[in-house]
Amino acid sequence: MPLNTAHFFTVDVEEYFQVNAFESVVSRDDWDRWPRRLDRSVPPLLDELARSSSKGTFFVLGWVAQRSPEIVRAIASAGHEIASHGFWHRKVNLMSPTEFRDDVRAAKLVLEDLVGESVEGYRAPSFSITRGREWALDILVEEGFRYDSSIFPVRRRDYGIPGSPRDPYSIERPGGSIVEIPLATASFAGLTLPAAGGAYLRHLPFPLIRRAFAQAGARGAPATFYIHPWEIDPDQPRLPVGSVTRLRHYRGLTRTFGRVRRLLDEFRFISIASFLNAGRELVVATPSPNTRP
Repeated sequence: MPLNTAHFFTVDVEEYFQVNAFESVVSRDDWDRWPRRLDRSVPPLLDELARSSSKGTFFVLGWVAQRSPEIVRAIASAGHEIASHGFWHRKVNLMSPTEFRDDVRAAKLVLEDLVGESVEGYRAPSFSITRGREWALDILVEEGFRYDSSIFPVRRRDYGIPGSPRDPYSIERPGGSIVEIPLATASFAGLTLPAAGGAYLRHLPFPLIRRAFAQAGARGAPATFYIHPWEIDPDQPRLPVGSVTRLRHYRGLTRTFGRVRRLLDEFRFISIASFLNAGRELVVATPSPNTRP
């Protein structure tokens, strides 16, 4: 593994009650009624990044930025990149193109007003830019985004484009080009497995997560890690959800922070913007609709 390979540390900044799996029990109209906890979970992540001399990219929800601007300013003041996670945490496949444009535009405006500089990156909630929703990339180009980080090169029931590139690449669209920053995967027994962080970090064996970053480093390519602040907050209020959702959301919360620290100790992490600003040449690729897993 090349010693100079740096990976991407990314954070999806949203509150615990804004998870898409909780939509049946928490209405967006009621979000303001729930206690906010990002002031407890974001600072420890900033401290760990500072301890390891790492920088990251924080995909911030516009709703969060509007109500907790001090958190966004603290992230930016620590030298990390601010990017967009949309405004209302709505999946792309549940929005029309007009609704999507309005959502990303609203979030971009509030974030840029807070940090005083251009916001160039976007990540869709639940990685919901999937096959058939490539029109979202066109809108991102038109709205001034430089890159997207929403495509998981795996097959999942509700997201992923299997067979798409595993390393950063450029996509040519009718309105221009946009860089895609895919989420980390690990090759194992002939399979491409999701191993980028989040629930995978909490539920899967840690060596598989480490394998994803080591394999990318061996290719000389950055791998993309992601985490939500609520995933290091085991004391968050429990919501009345079904057993499967409860297991998926709450299992492993007590060990997440330790695993994040281990990754920061073993690998070097930077922001996506710093990688792109270095001017590295990327392959041009478009995920083929005829690709099979």
